Amino acid sequence: MAPSRVLILGGTVEAARLAEHLDANAGFEPITSLAGRTHSPAPLPGAVRRGGFGGSEGLARYIDSAAIDVVIDATHPFAMRISQNALEACDATGHPLLRLERPAWRRQPGDSWIDVANVEAAARRLGGQGRRVFLSIGRLELAPFASLDDIWFLLRMIDRPGEPPPLADFELVLDRGPFDAEAEAVLLARHQIDTIVSKNSGGTATYGKIAAARRLGLPVVMIGRPSPLAVNSVEAVGDAMNWLTKLRLTQ
Repeated sequence: MAPSRVLILGGTVEAARLAEHLDANAGFEPITSLAGRTHSPAPLPGAVRRGGFGGSEGLARYIDSAAIDVVIDATHPFAMRISQNALEACDATGHPLLRLERPAWRRQPGDSWIDVANVEAAARRLGGQGRRVFLSIGRLELAPFASLDDIWFLLRMIDRPGEPPPLADFELVLDRGPFDAEAEAVLLARHQIDTIVSKNSGGTATYGKIAAARRLGLPVVMIGRPSPLAVNSVEAVGDAMNWLTKLRLTQ
């Protein structure tokens, strides 16, 4: 039996781990797709493609042209557009789809979270809340904070953006995770941060800032996840491997 060609919609730690497991298994041939937003992504096992597909129709064409057998959506929990495209493309082509999504962070004793539904609500909530804010939401959704000219922002990105962030007063730090709690506490104290804005991304790579906020008694404006799509899903790489193995045995 020929190896099953697995398209991994990646960009997360879980996607990389899944690619490692599949690349080490003779029954599978992983192809990881990256959006291309990071200039120098960490190396991955197996084949890698970069760039968008051109919506759900473009993804459907790629699935057929590349002889993909199954699709694993292991993108970021907030990357809803590609997840919706994957669902539509797999519906159109009749290919199996699995969502691999790490669980969300849960509030712990000592956490001071201000729960909001989206980025716009987070920007509104900052009025009167903080004056020196660690804005830890990536580079694509900064516009709602542009009018908050009485707040100084600390931003952290992997790559320097092509255009300056649309913020009145900020400092940009270039760094790549994972980030541990001790280093995050030092960063927050050095910049006199009084509030953090974060998406509830889950996982361990960026949890250090949440643990550091708890230690320092800082509030976190926590942006909740979008509503999940109606698709089969698992939370762990091992569960995804089990699902793929069972699927292969039934084909």
